[in-house]
Amino acid sequence: MSTEETAEAPRKSFKLLGILDVQNTPCARECVLHGSAGATAFGLSYFLFTSRVRRSCDVAMGGFIFTTLSSWFYCRYQNAKMRIQQRSLQERLRNRALYEGTIVDPNFSVGGPQGHAGASEDGPASPGVRAQGS
Repeated sequence: MSTEETAEAPRKSFKLLGILDVQNTPCARECVLHGSAGATAFGLSYFLFTSRVRRSCDVAMGGFIFTTLSSWFYCRYQNAKMRIQQRSLQERLRNRALYEGTIVDPNFSVGGPQGHAGASEDGPASPGVRAQGS
């Protein structure tokens, strides 16, 4: 096999329990890792306090489920919030490019930009443009 053939071959994904594609699902890998760490922490601490092996395995399993689901919902919430912010920003940038220099533009005033010539609320005047009254 040449290097071109190996580069074109799709990578085999890892499916957890045959249903969750860990490689292609956002947050899945981190959540499983957090869950295993939570299971270890819950199970080991319960075992150290009670010395009951079977019950500490049950607590570890519950800790895995709790930590995995908590991490999953938190991560998905943060991703959804970020996507909403990105859409809002894209819409604002699209509108700014569309309405720039028109009356609909919120930075537009009849007398021109306020303050320095060539300056707007976004930043200083561009190089080579002098302020009024200088």
